[in-house]
Amino acid sequence: MFLPRRFAELSAQFASLPGIGPKAADRLVFYLLDQPDDQVQALAESLVAAKREIAFCRRCGNFAQGDLCEVCRDTSRDVKLLCVVEEIRDLAAIEKTGAYRGLYHVLHGRIDPISRVGPAELQLERLAERISRDQVGEVIIATNPNFNGDITAMYIAKLLAGLPQVRVTRIATGIPKGSDLEFADIFTLTQALEKRTDVQV
Repeated sequence: MFLPRRFAELSAQFASLPGIGPKAADRLVFYLLDQPDDQVQALAESLVAAKREIAFCRRCGNFAQGDLCEVCRDTSRDVKLLCVVEEIRDLAAIEKTGAYRGLYHVLHGRIDPISRVGPAELQLERLAERISRDQVGEVIIATNPNFNGDITAMYIAKLLAGLPQVRVTRIATGIPKGSDLEFADIFTLTQALEKRTDVQV
């Protein structure tokens, strides 16, 4: 090994991150080692502070710096409209469209029989409680258009079927089957939201 052990250790840490391979990890280490100490220190402090201060919103499950996230704090949002997503990154993708002005509920996963993830591992009980408590008028199911996302969507639809005051819709299939929301372009995602359909159970 022609580079110091610390270099290899840091590169391995970067390479363990999603989407970063060994070559990209090495480039990041070369770049950081070439920066002034104060910039590297600022990056390290930001990482530690983010990990320490960011938690989950007690209402929707989004990232929050405090009790509630920025979306739940926004009083201009339509509190009667609730969009259910699998992960926070899906929420972020929808927010980038600017086409949705309701609130969210993050499941932090999806029903996955192979991985033995069932409804009990998701935030579904809290979802039903929240809909009843907040008198939500429409629930938009925005789970990913793949096998596990479809199973999760049908389970949610059946769970909410006993609440007659709630309209349950599913984002349109402009999103290609088998893909993830986070990779959809803004136009496609906007169209999927606008052309959502009622879920039949």
